[in-house]
Amino acid sequence: MAKGYWVSVYPTISDPEKLTAYQKLAGPAVRAAGGRLLSRDGRVVAHEAGITQRVVLIEFDGFEQAVAAYQSEAYQNALMALPDDVERDFRIIEGID
Repeated sequence: MAKGYWVSVYPTISDPEKLTAYQKLAGPAVRAAGGRLLSRDGRVVAHEAGITQRVVLIEFDGFEQAVAAYQSEAYQNALMALPDDVERDFRIIEGID
């Protein structure tokens, strides 16, 4: 079974401190759903139109599990805490089996 991944890129974060409430809720929600944080705020070398700001990569054992984690009540509650001034490009992708 191919793994599932959450890939988030944050082109704009006006105030990084405002992410704290979201992170406090999102971390436990992701872990409870079986997600494993692979990268957050690590070094980035961007090419072409790449974005060097915050990048988050989370791995799940399967694509369906990644989708279910996003749809979970716990993660939806976390999303409500995401500040309005944060621009985020979020994707759920299927890995190669």
